Amino acid sequence: MADKKIDVVTGGNKGVSYGACRLLAEAGVRVVLTARDESRGSEAVDKLRSEGLDVHFHQLDITDSKSVHWLELHLAKDFNRLDILINNAAILTDRSLSSLTLDLDTLTRMMDTNMYGPLRVSQALVPLLEKSPAGRIVNVSSWFGSMAEMQGGGYAAYRMTKAALNALTQIMADDLRGTSVTVNAACPG
Repeated sequence: MADKKIDVVTGGNKGVSYGACRLLAEAGVRVVLTARDESRGSEAVDKLRSEGLDVHFHQLDITDSKSVHWLELHLAKDFNRLDILINNAAILTDRSLSSLTLDLDTLTRMMDTNMYGPLRVSQALVPLLEKSPAGRIVNVSSWFGSMAEMQGGGYAAYRMTKAALNALTQIMADDLRGTSVTVNAACPG
């Protein structure tokens, strides 16, 4: 099965990314589901594997460069390439906060996960993605990151981090122009 596409999904143990893991595996893709919490990630993989799906677990904390490096080494050793990277891992801890009441520690933690994390993982894995004839990076964003949707208050840090992720997506797509890697953002409803 060396011709199977290889996909990494960050934060794959629940929600949208868990569903993406299922759909990709059902389509014949070998999925590496990552999660910060090893027991939750393993539990998610066990559920998908019980359905006969080709899903594997690798512990990953996208805020930790060493953890990202271990994932890179694992993928290089086991597959020597990557076809799809879905950067989905994110946190939302500021539902009711405005920019005027938001503390910078909250913003820093959320920026480290929601924007620096996808950048950190992408930088590490682009060399493996470039070995694919059609590598793909999908950054999972939100309508909260759209400049047209900034009215309404609340979620100040989350909105800032997703707007930054949208900017990163466009910049990275331009940086990878002319390579085999395409970069897009998805904003699930």
